[in-house]
Amino acid sequence: MKIIGDYHVHTPFCPHGTNDAWEDYIVKAIEIRLAEISFTEHAPLPRSFTDPVPEKDSAMALEQLEMYFQQGEALKLKYQEQIKINIGLEVDFIEGYEQETRQLLDYYGKRIDDAILSVHMLKLKNGEYVCLDYSEQEFGKIIEQCGSVEAVYQLYYQTVLLAIEADLGSYKPTRMGHLSLVEKFQKKYPSQFDNFELIEQILQLTKTKNYSLDLNTAGLYKPLCQSIYPNQQIIDRALALDIQLKPGSDSHQSTTIARGFDKIEKYFS
Repeated sequence: MKIIGDYHVHTPFCPHGTNDAWEDYIVKAIEIRLAEISFTEHAPLPRSFTDPVPEKDSAMALEQLEMYFQQGEALKLKYQEQIKINIGLEVDFIEGYEQETRQLLDYYGKRIDDAILSVHMLKLKNGEYVCLDYSEQEFGKIIEQCGSVEAVYQLYYQTVLLAIEADLGSYKPTRMGHLSLVEKFQKKYPSQFDNFELIEQILQLTKTKNYSLDLNTAGLYKPLCQSIYPNQQIIDRALALDIQLKPGSDSHQSTTIARGFDKIEKYFS
């Protein structure tokens, strides 16, 4: 079958996104003849967690969440005859903050149509948290703190495994976001990471739990990445295991809805 939807899209509620009107995303999706779109905005971070990025803009504020759902639900009704709209969240798995994350999901879960579980935040050995994909400069600092590029990859995939294993309640997202995000700066920081056993463990558990993977085209347009998340090796193994892939553009502006889907259409034909 052809790609019918974009299942990873952001909104004006994203503090590190654009000011494009929410409705513009929907109009664009209809224009390019999508049948479905999932708005998976960055869920508020736990209140007791300090956002490690300088601008503190990794996610929307908790005080905005009710407005986000109200506006999204209104748009669902307005366009219900033209496109299926899912209002949901991209939830950050943060090691050590599972209870607070579960509390948020328990409270808002019934209003979530679709959701992604992603790893952006890594916990270092000294207890400090860092944002994996903030900038190439920050990634360089993370390498220094971990000791090598390969150690960063190891920590990332270990954290992904923790995310899949975590008990986040009955509303836990069952789609893993942009697996291999750690490769965002691979052109500047190439890696010899070869712990395929860990990746296999992740994929086997994904299969066992009947989770799916976000097939994310955003990396194609990152100058230091230029590849899909997850990478080809992971895609091939996921297909061999019959793990469902869901296409997502990870758009933070209305004009990039479904960007790069021509590169992944072969996986849905």
